[in-house]
Amino acid sequence: MQTAAAPRWRQPSILPGFGLALGVTLTALSLVVLIPLAGLVLKAASIGPAEFLAIARAERTVAALRLSFGASFLAALVNAGFGMLIAWVLVRYRFPGRRMVDAAVDLPFAMPTAVAGIALAAIYAPNGWIGAPLDTLGLKVAYTPLGVVVALVFIGLPFVVRTVQPVLEEIEPEVEEAAALLGADRRRTIFTVILPSVFPALATGFVMAFARAVGEYGSVIFIAGNVPMVSEIAPLLIVIRLEQFDYAGAAVVGVLMLAASFVMILLLNLLHGGLRRRLGHV
Repeated sequence: MQTAAAPRWRQPSILPGFGLALGVTLTALSLVVLIPLAGLVLKAASIGPAEFLAIARAERTVAALRLSFGASFLAALVNAGFGMLIAWVLVRYRFPGRRMVDAAVDLPFAMPTAVAGIALAAIYAPNGWIGAPLDTLGLKVAYTPLGVVVALVFIGLPFVVRTVQPVLEEIEPEVEEAAALLGADRRRTIFTVILPSVFPALATGFVMAFARAVGEYGSVIFIAGNVPMVSEIAPLLIVIRLEQFDYAGAAVVGVLMLAASFVMILLLNLLHGGLRRRLGHV
């Protein structure tokens, strides 16, 4: 007796249960993600197109969204560079206190964001350990947009390090030695041997750090100063509207953040996939 052929879109698998697994997956995804997001969109749409556009075009809304996404992108770039360096040091070198440094990378994961924000504000304040010397140089960090970037770098760094580190561990040092024996200098070894292998993981860490930074609230509000049109982030604007019982207005800002985040992450993932194919990765 012949069995029915599997649909062309379905990958053959030895293990049974595709239908059940897919059903559970879609149900969980709908309950946890899709239905709440649909409720947010419906709440924002309930106020009508005219009021929706008025809130979206408001100068305060635009400034908050620009700061949130701009600071998140800049912080993700910084984390990509420093995260790659930290992961390289942890993988390639053995030194006293290496385990301590490795454990310290995960502290932003475990530390409450409010505690992190208070600590950063105290350190980078004009009378803080780091803020005081910077203030004498005319550079103010706390209560400025630069403070927002600093907080987002702090909370996003582990995403890059923990994404890149396992890939670096799989690259044997003999590969670098072989490149050197074939005449490649250090710069060429980095850009033609190491980076092509690490780049997909580095791009993934960048996207994760960016996505995490866009929605960050607790660590930012203590160091940002929260001045409207200057250092006010979009999540704080949502909280302010909620405190004013403007639920529809908060939903509008939330929908704008959701749409902008989805578009940017989609573009980054498409760019990531294109670069993976160019570099020969599956």
